[in-house]
Amino acid sequence: MAAVEGKRTRLISGPGMLLVWLYGVMVVGAVSRSVYQIATEFDRAPLAYSLSAMAGLVYGFITYTLVRGGETARKAALYCCAAELAGVLVVGTWTLLDPSAFPDATVWSDYGMGYLFIPVLLPLSAIYWLRKAGTVKP
Repeated sequence: MAAVEGKRTRLISGPGMLLVWLYGVMVVGAVSRSVYQIATEFDRAPLAYSLSAMAGLVYGFITYTLVRGGETARKAALYCCAAELAGVLVVGTWTLLDPSAFPDATVWSDYGMGYLFIPVLLPLSAIYWLRKAGTVKP
């Protein structure tokens, strides 16, 4: 979707608004959990807590780009969602194959099972929406 007469195309209409809401919830969940864990028990599972903090930052960036709107933001969100999905798949598989590497769970452990699998379903939904939004002409 190209900008028309200097206006940014909205990405948060329809299903996009639900994505912003869900990503916002994930930002709060991942960041608050990781900040608490890093502040109180970082030596217990530094990799897990650092990955949760990184997930929160990724969720925050995607939320920002969805709200910002426009073609550049759509592309940035699309690439970030693809990276997020790759992260969920890598960390999810890693936690299943080598559970001892993670003494405590991350947001992406077991493909987000602790978060009702939202961490694996959300980027899939967002990628679908962002690709579809890119094909719509104003």
